[in-house]
Amino acid sequence: MAAQDRSPTAGRTQLRDLVRERKGALGLSYDRLAARCIDPESGEQAVKSSWLHRLATDLPVQTPDYAALRGLAAGLDVPLGRVQDAAGAEFFGIDVVWSASGEARALVEGADKLTPTQREQLQRLVDSFTRQE
Repeated sequence: MAAQDRSPTAGRTQLRDLVRERKGALGLSYDRLAARCIDPESGEQAVKSSWLHRLATDLPVQTPDYAALRGLAAGLDVPLGRVQDAAGAEFFGIDVVWSASGEARALVEGADKLTPTQREQLQRLVDSFTRQE
């Protein structure tokens, strides 16, 4: 985990929402979920139940590091990219914009502040990079 507590960026709760949703769907306590959060690279438990509880109850938490994200993905039984996207959005204000084909994505800071027209223009820009000529 990172060395400092960090509140989510301006009301963003993407990682918190993902943890709450998956915890509920899996029917797990915080202790049981934490026990499942094993970093596949190190084989160690990546997060503590107290950190999960603080996250899910909207209290400040340490920003998760990459090992914690890998462990969360394992514990929540979701792809690592989904956890990374949620953490990037919540803690750093980075949004992911997918191309229409779903084959490419762009990380865009503040995409949630764009108008629908601007998001459409951004999607067309991303699509232009995926076209075969």
